[in-house]
This record gives sequence, structure tokens and C-alpha cells, in this order.
Amino acid sequence: SKVVFHCAKISSCSLSVPKSDRLLGVRKDVHPELKPESTTSYPNVMKRENLTELYNEHKKAELCPSPILVADFFNNLLGFLFPEFSTHRFDGFDEFESFYGKLGDDLFDILSKRMDHDPRRDRVFAPEFLENLPSIKKELRLDVEAMYRGDPAARSLVEVVRAYPGFYAIASYRIAHFLHENNLGLIARMITENAHSRTGIDIHPGARIGRSFCIDHGTGIVIGETTEIGNHVKVYQGVTLGALSVKKEDAAKKRHPTIRDHVVIYAGASILGGETVVGHHSIVGGNVWLTQSVPPYSKVYYKAEFINEIDGKGKSVY
Repeated sequence: SKVVFHCAKISSCSLSVPKSDRLLGVRKDVHPELKPESTTSYPNVMKRENLTELYNEHKKAELCPSPILVADFFNNLLGFLFPEFSTHRFDGFDEFESFYGKLGDDLFDILSKRMDHDPRRDRVFAPEFLENLPSIKKELRLDVEAMYRGDPAARSLVEVVRAYPGFYAIASYRIAHFLHENNLGLIARMITENAHSRTGIDIHPGARIGRSFCIDHGTGIVIGETTEIGNHVKVYQGVTLGALSVKKEDAAKKRHPTIRDHVVIYAGASILGGETVVGHHSIVGGNVWLTQSVPPYSKVYYKAEFINEIDGKGKSVY
């Protein structure tokens, strides 16, 4: 592929700067000492033993694919599945099919950059992953429709795919969850953490989320590793489905709550604990702190108390 950079033309300038200096971002006439004469002209201010120690760390570092490479693969994959998200325009089916094949090659390239890379196993897994894409897309379509139905501000399904952070986050999760279930946890985590940094929505790839999942707004949502969420659940911004204990020895236990079908959780609610179950068709209100189970058809909320007192001058005191 070829990348072309377009530079804006400068119509006038009071100072003439040589082209080579403009490319370096250095104005030689103003700060001539800032322009390096060569790549080795900087003084070696770090002690030799410190530099050697750091170099040895690089040598010993585990082989691992770049997070940027993984994020690029995911974005290309999402654009392949949803033309509304794609940055590519295909001139014909042959080009589209070639792009599909390249996705498989890119995935194998990512897999090959792991310490436990097994060429035979990974060559089997890459086609298996591609084979499962139609079922993953079917799940994502249900998520898109749920977000469209659940948000009066949504004007179209296309808008949800193109613009909604909730779609990007759940798409990242569904792809990452498949990888996580196939013992590719680090690559899966890179995908969901890319979504986390982009959307502010943190979904662990190990969580289990059912069909037609609706994220409204989404900023600040946290869904922990052992969370279980049923079908037709709607979650608003700032919701935490978290753990009561963060002890390392509890890592293998179920630490996060279970949310049954048709539950709505409003902004800022925190539902914590592996034994906490929210029954189906329940509503959890905003800013609720919940650490115990509630039965189906429950409504959990804080009752706001408003006190308006009048001082001696007839003014309200809140």
C-alpha cells in the first residue's frame, strides 16, 4: 500500500527556512543548536550499565503483537462486516474477496507474533475464526437494533453503526470474546482495551453477554470478567458491574454479578459481587449501590429527600 501525504502551501512567510529544516521541524536560524548533525550526535548521558540493562530487557521481552497492529486488524474487520463503518470502497467482488483473504493473513500474522505460536494450530484457527464471522455479525445486528429501539435520539441503524460508542464497544467485545474462548486472552484484551480507550466503555472479553444488548450513552460503563448478562438488557452510562473483592487469590472465583433477561440499569448504578443476581424484568435506578440479590420484577431505587427550610428573612435554605 502507498501512503501519500499532502502538505498545505504556505503563501507568504517573513523568514525563509530551508526545506530540509522544515521537514525536521527545526528553524536553524533561530535555534541552530537543536538540529542534530547525525543520528549519533547526542551525548550519551545515560550510564553504560543502565543502557545495557534496558537493552537486555528488550532482548528478554516476550514476543507479542503490537496493540496498534491488533487495533488496525479489528477496525478493518469491523469495516468488512459493516459497510456503514468501512473506509474501503470495493470496485468489484474480486477485490472484496481479496480483502477477506487478507483479513485471514493479517490474523495469522498477529498469531505468529506470540510466544506460544504454533504454526499448524494457528493455520487451522484463522479460517475457523473467519467461518464464525456470519454468526458474530448476526449477534451484532441484534445489538444495533436494540440500541436503535432503545434510544429515541437514534434516527437510523446506520447512525448507530457509524456514530454510537456503544456499538463499537459491544462489537469489540463480541470479536474479543470469541478469541478469549479460544485461549487468545491477550489479543482479546488488546481489542477491548482499544475500545475502552476510544469509548470509555470497559468490557472484559471474559464476560458473558446475551443477545440484543443495549448500551445507551455508555461513558464510564465497567463490566467485569465473570459478569453474566442475559438477553434484552439495557445499561446506561456510569454503570459498574463489578467485584466486592479484589484479592488476587479470588481470581478463579465468580466475582461479578449476574443480570437476568429484560433488566434495565440506570446511570451510575453499581452492582457488585459474584453472588448478586438481579432477577429478570427488574429495574435498577440511578446511583443505586447493590450488593445483594433481588427477585424478578423488582424496582430498586433510592428515594430522594428534599428539605426546604425558611430562614428568618423568608429565604429558602436547602
